[in-house]
Amino acid sequence: MMGGLLVSVALLLPFAFYYVLWTYPQLWVDFCGKDTDPSHRMAQISHILKAVQFIALFSVARLSWPPWYCLVLFLIGQFLNFRVYQLLGESGTYYGVRFGKNIPWVTEFPFGYIKDPQYVGSILSIVAAICWVPVQYVLVWVLGYFFMMMVESKENPSTRAKPLHSSG
Repeated sequence: MMGGLLVSVALLLPFAFYYVLWTYPQLWVDFCGKDTDPSHRMAQISHILKAVQFIALFSVARLSWPPWYCLVLFLIGQFLNFRVYQLLGESGTYYGVRFGKNIPWVTEFPFGYIKDPQYVGSILSIVAAICWVPVQYVLVWVLGYFFMMMVESKENPSTRAKPLHSSG
């Protein structure tokens, strides 16, 4: 029971971080200071939190060769994630617009075809893990992404941070 709770907390921890940064971007920009790119620092911390998620999942996983459809879901999901990062870069992916950066609007695939393509890609990749990870953890993780999709869909541009410096 306690192990399951810890795994769930580890899976949800990044979403608490994302929520705070999305909701209070000026605090993050101020915390990072003039010499630190807030998107880059967010990316660094996000990668650490992602590693914590994978360690937690590995603790409850039953590893075996996956069925073909899990591989297909995973590959499609990772393709979407790669493509989003390729088009937006680090600043576009890691809340640059919320931190006061000017991020160009992108319309190339998958944007304009799939709403929230990065989150859709992540969800597809997570659902692919259902062949190894108990369903309750997959659902918790997916709910975290749906929560952030809901939060980010209600953005108020007036709550964006004022940049500390003019670098893009």
